[in-house]
Amino acid sequence: MSGKIRQYFSDKKDDLQDYASGSGVVGKLVMVILVVYLLITIVLGIYWSREPATFSVREHTRTLASEMEREPVAGFATTATMIRLAETLLDKPGGYISNDIFPPGLWMDNMPYWEYGVLVQLRDLSRAMRRDISRAQSQSAEDPDLIIAEPQFHFDSGSWAIPSTEREYRRGINALHRYLERLSHPDQPNAQFFARADNLNNWLADLETRLGSLSRTLGESVGKASVSDAMANLNPDDPLQEETGGSEVKTPWTQIDDVFYEARGSAWALLHIFRAIEVDFRKVLQDKNAMASVKQIIIELEGTQGTMWSPVILNGSGFGVLANHSLTMAAYLSRANSAISDMRDLLSRG
Repeated sequence: MSGKIRQYFSDKKDDLQDYASGSGVVGKLVMVILVVYLLITIVLGIYWSREPATFSVREHTRTLASEMEREPVAGFATTATMIRLAETLLDKPGGYISNDIFPPGLWMDNMPYWEYGVLVQLRDLSRAMRRDISRAQSQSAEDPDLIIAEPQFHFDSGSWAIPSTEREYRRGINALHRYLERLSHPDQPNAQFFARADNLNNWLADLETRLGSLSRTLGESVGKASVSDAMANLNPDDPLQEETGGSEVKTPWTQIDDVFYEARGSAWALLHIFRAIEVDFRKVLQDKNAMASVKQIIIELEGTQGTMWSPVILNGSGFGVLANHSLTMAAYLSRANSAISDMRDLLSRG
C-alpha cells in the first residue's frame, strides 16, 4: 500500500514538473513576443514621426493639370494644393495618427499636433473658398461641392469608430476633386474662383488672428506678465503711482512641444498655400504692389521648416544658455504676420 502511495506522489511530482516546464516555455515565448513588438513599435514610431517634406506647388499644379488634360486656370493651383495637403494628412507614413488607439500612434505626441496645425489651415481656407472666393457676390449661390468639402474637414479629428475621421476627410477630398474638375472644364465651367483683392483680404484677416494667437502662445514658453492684470492695476487718478505686478502667464512645460508642432504644421500648410496664392492671385497682387509682401511671407514660412537637430524641444530662457525653439518659431511667425498686415493694407487700397 505504501508503495502505491509513493508511486502516486512520484507521478504527481513529475506532472507538476512537466507543467512548470511547459509554463516556463510559454512565459518566455510571451516575453520574447512582447519585446519584439515593443521594438517594432518604437522603430515605427520614429519613422512615423518624420514630418513630410515640402513640395513644389508649381510642379504639382503642372503635373495634375497634365494628368487631367486641362489648362491650369485661376484657382487650379490653390485647389490642387488643398487636395495635396489633405491627402498628405491621410497618406503619409503611418497615415492619419491623431485618432490611433494602438501603439505606436497611441503614444505619439508631436505628430498629432502637427496634423492639427495643418488641419486648422485646411478648415480656414475651405471656409473662405465656400463663403467668399467661389462666389461673385453676397447673394450668389454657394458651390455645391464646397458645401460638402468644408464641413467634412471640420469633422471630429479624433474619431476612430464609425464614421472614422479618415473616411470623412476623404469625402472632403473627393468633393474638392469634383470642384476642380468643374472649375477647369474647357467648354462649360460651372464652378467659379474669383481671384479678387477683397476675397483674399477676408481670408488674410482670419489668418492674422490665427498667427497672432500662435505667436503669443509660443512666446509664453518663457512666461509673460498678463496684459489683463497689468490693465487692472492701472490707477487712472494717479498716473505716477507704481504699478503692482500681476500673475505670470506661462505655457506648461508638458505642452511646450505640443504648441511648437502645431505651429510647425500650420506653417508647413501655409507655406504651400501662399505659393499657390502667388500663382492664382498674381494679377491682383501685381496691381496692388503686394507681390513683395507675399515673397516675404514665403521666406519667413520657409524658415519655420528648418531641420530639427535636437531630439527634444528645448525651452531655455530668452537669453539663457540653452536654445528656445518656441521663441525661434514665434519670431518667424511674427515676421510673417507683420508681412500679412502690410499685405492687407495694400489690398484694401483702391
